[in-house]
Amino acid sequence: MTELILHQYEGSPFAEKARLMLGFKGLAWRAVAIPQIMPKPDLVALTGGYRKTPVLQVGADVYCDTALIARRLEQEAPEPTLFPAAAPLAPMLAQWADTTLFWTMIPVAMQPAGIAKIFAGVGPEVVKAFGADRASFTSGMRRQSFVDASANLGLILARFESQLGDGRRFLFGDAASIADFSLAHNLWFLRRAGLREAWIDRHGSVSAWFDRVLGFGHGTSRPLDAAQALAIAAAAPGHAACEVGPGLGFEAGAAVTVAATDYGVDPVAGRLVGLTAEEVVVERRDERAGAVHVHFPRTGYQIRKQEAA
Repeated sequence: MTELILHQYEGSPFAEKARLMLGFKGLAWRAVAIPQIMPKPDLVALTGGYRKTPVLQVGADVYCDTALIARRLEQEAPEPTLFPAAAPLAPMLAQWADTTLFWTMIPVAMQPAGIAKIFAGVGPEVVKAFGADRASFTSGMRRQSFVDASANLGLILARFESQLGDGRRFLFGDAASIADFSLAHNLWFLRRAGLREAWIDRHGSVSAWFDRVLGFGHGTSRPLDAAQALAIAAAAPGHAACEVGPGLGFEAGAAVTVAATDYGVDPVAGRLVGLTAEEVVVERRDERAGAVHVHFPRTGYQIRKQEAA
């Protein structure tokens, strides 16, 4: 079986989401530590420009965005499932939590006291560099003020408290789903900012649910050097099966770019080799990583034909 390689850094909330999903499924994985800010030359060698955290590598297949990483982990270990049949709306709630809720939580967590907790033990120049990196990363986005975000977050957590107040173990019942992990990584970052007591523990059912999700742990991980990960990609004998479905607006082999539509919109250029209602796959070549298939979810991403030179 090809190893699961997660390119991540410890303080990333979305990496925590992926780590918890790996723990939920009891999977073993290799951890490649990536920089928090650009440049990320080893990661970009695999992705072709995508710089968000985390990225899952399986041989020469690279999976971007935790929404799609969850689908790949489901293939690796179908049980326990992240997509229970009794919760068909779980992926939609997860998408909302990864976007709307995330950008509601961030202004609350990233106040001076929270920043001091998150960056404890590092110099002010590191904090300044992180802020400059994220400013360019989110350029053009309209952000909520602290006052607006606080009011909205309070209402959101009160509604989740009502959802969980009937004694259910997880958001959609007795079984966890991808929605649980998408809510949990937001609360994990609040806890990292020293805000668990102020925002989470005041909601008893949410607090107990949060501990249940954290209880899944992170599976079994071992570190891996970035150069080794690139060598694994270059030596891979092939790629995961994929094809371009009919009637989806693009032809197999077309030169395209794929880019996020919210932030971190750096386009990835390649040859279209896979397209379904849920996934787009482009093939690209790198002198160190070889022929790589880069996978993106359809939701939240735009495919465009490359313009002829």
